[in-house]
Amino acid sequence: MTIQEALEQGTKLLGDASVPAPRLNAEVLLAHALQRERAFLYAHASDRLGLIGWIHFGRYLHERLEGKPTQYITHRQEFLGREFRVTPAVLIPRPETEHLAEAALKVIRPDMTVLDVGTGSGAIAVTLALETRACVIATDISVDALAVAAENARRMGATVAFAAADLIAAFADHSIDVLVSNPPYVPRLDEHSLQREVREYEPHVALFAGDTGLEMYERLIADAPRALRPGAHIFFELGFSQAEAVTQMLRDPGWTGVQLIPDLAGIPRVLAARWMP
Repeated sequence: MTIQEALEQGTKLLGDASVPAPRLNAEVLLAHALQRERAFLYAHASDRLGLIGWIHFGRYLHERLEGKPTQYITHRQEFLGREFRVTPAVLIPRPETEHLAEAALKVIRPDMTVLDVGTGSGAIAVTLALETRACVIATDISVDALAVAAENARRMGATVAFAAADLIAAFADHSIDVLVSNPPYVPRLDEHSLQREVREYEPHVALFAGDTGLEMYERLIADAPRALRPGAHIFFELGFSQAEAVTQMLRDPGWTGVQLIPDLAGIPRVLAARWMP
């Protein structure tokens, strides 16, 4: 069997199983099986696929057909032009979260202290550290997630301090200039409506916040004044239809400049505000 034939067979298998983007998934999995980039598949389409390559490709196809996300098979996901390692211990970084990082990048200076709460793979923290050279601290309640994030930081040469913590409970010294977070925001009641890949494979601790999905925002906003310097910025990623509810949590007169930033679909995706007590 040639590489082209294997690619066509993989695409058909995934398409028949209604896997989204079957051709792209087949390309990524076959390239991973061969330990090559996707361009190799087209430059060597007529090459014979060796036995080892076919065994690996077949195993990856089986895992994908079982619902395992491609990113957990390849352990790779791009975020703002950088490739991050991901495992089932961390949420797979989404394109929507790039809006969160981009919004924070507009205000961060090298002399600032930045706190990324619920860092997961470290995609946000590492990006902010590399792009701004600010002092970046990243927390997560999962030590397994922190191990993945620390590995990404080390591999990319980013200076990030990691700490196991429940949100920002450990920070009460008014030392933070920028607080950024993509917290769990899926209501537990919506669990059965999630895609199988998300519901069965991604870490629930990074997905679900409680019955309403607003619980983590409530805690973050209540605790933030103890951690933030006067004039500090906050940036939160928002779930669908949560913008109004989270905005209402910022009724304290110390919060100013509340802004909602939409994603490419026009959905309010990022909430920005400043703490000016």
